Amino acid sequence: MRYSDIEEGKIQAFLAYWGILCLIPLLAKRDNSFALFHGKQGLILWIAMIFVSFLGFAIPVVGWFVIGPIGGLLLFIRAVIGMVKSLSGEYWKMPLLGGLAEKIEI
Repeated sequence: MRYSDIEEGKIQAFLAYWGILCLIPLLAKRDNSFALFHGKQGLILWIAMIFVSFLGFAIPVVGWFVIGPIGGLLLFIRAVIGMVKSLSGEYWKMPLLGGLAEKIEI
């Protein structure tokens, strides 16, 4: 962990939590460990959001009123926390999804 990686990668790490923009640090900042760390978490978060959205629409009643809204809210909260942590220069491993992100080889 280098201080220069954190300072140079803060903006890209922040963008990682904005849906498809997670591809920016994954493709443009491959040499920056800080941006790449948050980019991987952003990718997993984006995939989880797509999955929750699909379930929310596909399952009548329970999906519409429970899975979609609650799952979406929980993922949104994680995204906001990730944005704050990335701008403050912290490596924050997201509960549950952070372990999946660590397994991604890029």
